[in-house]
Amino acid sequence: MNRKRWIALVIAIVLFIFSIGFQAITTVLATDFEELFNLNASEFEQDILEEGSALNKIAVIRLDGIIQDTSTNAWNTSLYNHDRFLNMIEDAGEDSTVDGIILRVNTPGGGVVESAEIHDKVEEVQEEYNKPVYVSMGNTAASGGYYIAAPADKIIAHPATLTGSIGVIMESINFAELADQLGVDFNTIKSGEFKDIMSASREMTEEERTILQTMIDDLYGDFVQVIVDGREMTEERVRELGDGRVYTGSQAHELGLVDELGTLDDTIAMMKEDYDLNDAQVVEYKSGLGFEQFLGMTLSSNFGSQSELDGIVHLLRQSNAPRAMYLYSE
Repeated sequence: MNRKRWIALVIAIVLFIFSIGFQAITTVLATDFEELFNLNASEFEQDILEEGSALNKIAVIRLDGIIQDTSTNAWNTSLYNHDRFLNMIEDAGEDSTVDGIILRVNTPGGGVVESAEIHDKVEEVQEEYNKPVYVSMGNTAASGGYYIAAPADKIIAHPATLTGSIGVIMESINFAELADQLGVDFNTIKSGEFKDIMSASREMTEEERTILQTMIDDLYGDFVQVIVDGREMTEERVRELGDGRVYTGSQAHELGLVDELGTLDDTIAMMKEDYDLNDAQVVEYKSGLGFEQFLGMTLSSNFGSQSELDGIVHLLRQSNAPRAMYLYSE
């Protein structure tokens, strides 16, 4: 075999090995790690908050942070995880040893769809498993936080809780005038008149504003109906209270938006008394340290503090497209 053939053979072997390696890497990247490592297991760790009968439990499930779907973010070790939270509610509903569920809500709200999914899951647990769901409000339970609380059998807020903020918001930034001063031009090629609606590079037209306002009004109507059904209030009264303002827990109690004032401990005591669960064990659902959380902690240790990492991730996840939110922002 001459020298050229040897060279050709070596090149072929190298390409073959490279091909195998590339396929292996592709397979790894395409692997469903959530299924492989069982990240959404149906059972969660349970920390005992109060001793009692393990056959009659009260499950406490915490919602902290903005309600948005960050479930696929491997760096997310402490922020709200939407899929995990829904699975916790479902797990508590299916668990025959759990007689009642308390959602500890501390959120300014968030996505319209995510809030609706939690609301529907609460109603599902109440109807399918016939279990009471109480909401204990923390520092803030506003907008989407109140949306998910509306169907609860009882809502308890601290006197200083910020709640309410009933409404929908959609925002964008317009820098057309600044761009004009800087001599920046934008070239937009679009398939339809409204394809670049809420564009940051030009003024909004009245027709576009009407379209978006109609969308917001429809979503607001859904919000109002959730409260009408959950709190048994008239639509007129809900719309009167739902002008977007926030209320303290004490004000919300006077207005009928919450049932009682108290802490999480008070909420636990109320559920025990209301449903004769004085001997119940009180547990708090924890997600445990799965592969996803382990990876996130590893990345955090290599790339800085969690707060810095969360900020980076938040910026990376932001979309240029505005979205309707059930969100209270100061």
